[in-house]
Amino acid sequence: MTRIPAKAFEGKPQDYRNYIDGAFVENGAAMIEVLNPANGQLLGRIPETGADQVDAAVKAARRAQGDWEKLPAIERAGYLRKISAKLREHRLELADVIVKEQGKVRALAQIEADFTADYIDYMAEWARRIEGEVLTSDRPDETMLLLRKPIGVVAGVLPWNFPFFLIARKMAPALVTGNTIVIKPSEETPLNAYLFAELLAETDLPKGVFNLIGGRGATAGEALVTHPGIDLITFTGSVATGSHIMQAAGRNLTKVNLELGGKAPAIVLKDADLDLAAQAIHASRVINTGQVCNCAERVYVERPVHDALVEKLAVLFNATRYGDPSAADDLDMGPLINRAGLDKVAGAVDLACQQGATVVTGGKIADLPEGFHYEPTLLTGVNAGMDIMRRETFGPVLPIQPVDSLDEAIALANDSEYGLTSSIYTRDLNAAMKAARELKFGETYINRENFEAMQGFHAGRRKSGIGGADGKHGLYEFTVTHTVYIKG
Repeated sequence: MTRIPAKAFEGKPQDYRNYIDGAFVENGAAMIEVLNPANGQLLGRIPETGADQVDAAVKAARRAQGDWEKLPAIERAGYLRKISAKLREHRLELADVIVKEQGKVRALAQIEADFTADYIDYMAEWARRIEGEVLTSDRPDETMLLLRKPIGVVAGVLPWNFPFFLIARKMAPALVTGNTIVIKPSEETPLNAYLFAELLAETDLPKGVFNLIGGRGATAGEALVTHPGIDLITFTGSVATGSHIMQAAGRNLTKVNLELGGKAPAIVLKDADLDLAAQAIHASRVINTGQVCNCAERVYVERPVHDALVEKLAVLFNATRYGDPSAADDLDMGPLINRAGLDKVAGAVDLACQQGATVVTGGKIADLPEGFHYEPTLLTGVNAGMDIMRRETFGPVLPIQPVDSLDEAIALANDSEYGLTSSIYTRDLNAAMKAARELKFGETYINRENFEAMQGFHAGRRKSGIGGADGKHGLYEFTVTHTVYIKG
C-alpha cells in the first residue's frame, strides 16, 4: 500500500517532491502552497522547480527512451495495466484528493478517478493495433513500407479542471507507442499528480519513463517547453497559454498538440424534446462548475419554444445544489478554482447586464462564508454582439438567444473564434444531419450532453486547438512516420 494517499491532508500539510529518473528527489527551490478552493484550507506544498531539475527530468526521459522503445508494445502495455490496477486500489483516496484540491463534487471526482484507470487500460489495448502501411512503388521489384514510430520525449503540460484524467490522456498513448514523458501539472491542482507518481513508483516501470515536475507555467513550464530535448509538447489549457507555448516551441521547431478553449453552442429546435434539452444543457453547464472547455456556453433556441425552454432551465438552475464538496456529498456544483476565476465570471455577468442582458436566475457571487462560489446563472435578452456570447466564460453561466431558423442558428454558432464542440436538440433527422454537415466544430452532440468518449477523437478547430486526443487518431499524435524503400 502506498504511503501518501492514506495520509493525504491528515494533520500537518506535507511537502511533495518531484519524481525524476525513478526516484523522489529533493528540491532546494521555493515551495508553492496548494489550497482547497472551497474553504481555503492549506493542503500541501509542491516545488517551484528550477531549470536545472527540469533539465534533469528531460535527460532522464531521453536516457530511458531508447530501451523503452525497443520493448514490444504489448510489454509496454503490461506496465500501463499495472499502473491502472494501482489506481483502482486507491480509487476512493484519489477521488478525495480531487474533491479537496479542485473543488469537484464527489460523484464527478469518483468518475474522474475511475475513468482515468479505464482510459489507461483502453490505450494499453492498442499495443497490438498500431498499424503501418504497405505502399505501391513505381519501380519494379521494390516494396515500400510506412512505419509508425515513437516521436521521442514528450512534455505533458496539464490543466486544473480535470487534472487527474489529463495525466492519463497524455501519458498512456505516449508510453504505449514507445515514448517517455515529463509531466508538469497545474500549480492549482498538482497534488493528485504527486499521488499518481507515488502509486506508479510502486510498480516496476523502468526508471525515467515517467517523470513529474512541479511549478508555475512561467518558470517550470517555460523551462520545459523551451527545452531542446523535448520532441512533442502536449498542452491543455487557455488560448493565451497555448499561443505562447506554440511560439516557444518554434525556437526548437518542436511539435505541439494543443487543446484550448471553447464557446460551445447548443441549438434547440422547436420540435425538440424540451425536457431532454433542458436537462442535458443544464448538466453540461453546471458540471465542474462550468469549468469545462467542451460544455455548452451559449444556446440558440427557435423562437416558438424560447420561453418554454427558459422556464424549464430556470427550474433546474434554481434547484442546483452548490457548496463545499469536501463537506457535503450531495452537491451538483462546487467552487470556481480561485479568486481570479470568480472575478472573471462575475465580471462577465456584470458586463452582460450592462449590455442589456436580463438575469433569470443567479447573477451574483454566492452568499457563502468561504470559497470562490458563484450562483448558477441564466441570462436572456442577449444577442450575438455581446461579449457573453463570444468570450469563454468558464463558469456556471448560460446565455440564451432566440433564433428564427436552423440556418440562423448555424450561422451564429459558426461565428466564433472557437471550434471545439457543439450540440443540437431536434427530432428531425434531416435537421440533425444538416447541422452535423454545416457546424464547423470538432464535435457535434445530438440530443445529449457534451461529454466525449475515449474511443472518439477530441479535437478542435480555429483557436480551440491543434491536433487532438483519444482513439486511434489521438494515439497516432504521439508517433512519427518512417517510410522504407526495399529494392530487391
